[in-house]
Amino acid sequence: MQLALYIKLTFSEQHSFTKPNDNRALGLMARSAQSVMEELEDIVIAYGQSDEFSFVFKRTSNWFKRRASKLMTHVASQFSSSYVFYWKEFFEEQPLHYPPGFDGRVVLYPTNRNLRDYLSWRQADCHINNLYNTVFWSLVQKGGLTTTQAEDRLKGTLAADKNEILFSEFDINYNNESPLHRKGTILIWKKHEETVTRRMKLPNAEEKEVVVTRIKRGVESLHCDIIGEQFWEEHPDILEDDNS
Repeated sequence: MQLALYIKLTFSEQHSFTKPNDNRALGLMARSAQSVMEELEDIVIAYGQSDEFSFVFKRTSNWFKRRASKLMTHVASQFSSSYVFYWKEFFEEQPLHYPPGFDGRVVLYPTNRNLRDYLSWRQADCHINNLYNTVFWSLVQKGGLTTTQAEDRLKGTLAADKNEILFSEFDINYNNESPLHRKGTILIWKKHEETVTRRMKLPNAEEKEVVVTRIKRGVESLHCDIIGEQFWEEHPDILEDDNS
């Protein structure tokens, strides 16, 4: 199951988000999505870009008896409350003028291939939008054009044209831009070893400090390609078999 959340566009304008990308806002979105995953551990992967996040539940999940309305409202509620709770961690003294609004949808994909196609589509969309926004705001902020002039300049241009504008006019190689902006954010579960020291009582009533190593599971953030095969070959445990 997949659930996407979209923050209202006017919110970013009224809170003066940096253009073309505000790392504070992107970090807050990722932290809120992490909170959702930690609350609902049946989410196996999440993907976010710009003002949206998608959550994938494992095929055998029975959270809320698989009722779409309950899943959507719970995830949206957890995400929204986390967004408000962690706001100061990312925006410090900048006030939150009013509560953010999110909407969502739940979609059931029949196969892993369908699901991967959806995630690939979202990441491709991330690249397309970020390339456009990078060129657009370079024309405005560095080239001195108005937003209307920048829109007219980019009408009918292809990706190659946009890359040429960036490189020839602003000395920007788009491939060197941050993977966070070009690829979006992938959240997955990762196991890691944790070593702690505990005091244990021995049979003779004495206490002794003992070093204990345990395996913990936490959410890891990545900014890499999920369209090709490499990511899925490196993380074969994310998606359950279609026949399960």
